[in-house]
Amino acid sequence: MTYCVGLLLNQGIVLLSDTRTNAGLDNIATYRKMFTFEAPGDRVIVIMTAGSLSVTQTTIARLTEAIEDPDATDETSIMKAQTLLKVADIVGNTLLEVRKDISDKMATMKQSASATMIVAGQRKGGAMRMFLIYPEGNYIEATEDTPFLQIGEHKYGKPILDRVVRPTTSLQDAQKAVLLSMDSTLRSNLSVGMPLDLAVIERDACQVTQRRRIEAGDSDFRAMSEAWSTALRDGFVKITI
Repeated sequence: MTYCVGLLLNQGIVLLSDTRTNAGLDNIATYRKMFTFEAPGDRVIVIMTAGSLSVTQTTIARLTEAIEDPDATDETSIMKAQTLLKVADIVGNTLLEVRKDISDKMATMKQSASATMIVAGQRKGGAMRMFLIYPEGNYIEATEDTPFLQIGEHKYGKPILDRVVRPTTSLQDAQKAVLLSMDSTLRSNLSVGMPLDLAVIERDACQVTQRRRIEAGDSDFRAMSEAWSTALRDGFVKITI
């Protein structure tokens, strides 16, 4: 399973993903789920993935191949697309094609494959935007009313985001919010696991301005988790009925 979350704020974009793909007593696989495409100063696009590994890896591979194609156009390459909306179209169409191809191959086994993605970024002169791409290729966009998007095992980490995240949230507080959201998910679901990938895109920078890999046993993350647990316990004790 997977948990990925993205926040679209006035100051920028904050993105966090885990790397656990499979979990069991003797079978744990780790794969990156956050992919960055940059032309610093011109555009930055970050894609986070959840679902069938065969679908997500093939989709990212085809998007990368389209970027490297010498005949690439603004209709085929996310690095030439004129808007982030067009980027969402290209990613959605590619995801749909890949999902259909793989599902057709698996049909004889009466199995299917599916995936979802979060696409976020900014093009020079354009607004920051973030989209959730569904397996069917359609998508929804983050707005001021809903400034965050999640994919994968999202239910455990959603309550804190609902309570604290607003478009005016600072990038520093946003990082804390997504990490605590992930911490809640890690505690409740073993299929989501370390290490974590964190990326911050400051408004109008058109590049990833902060990038961090958080390994299992990271002292800062552990201290934050323990402080949050203590705060919750103290708050629980103080509430009267």
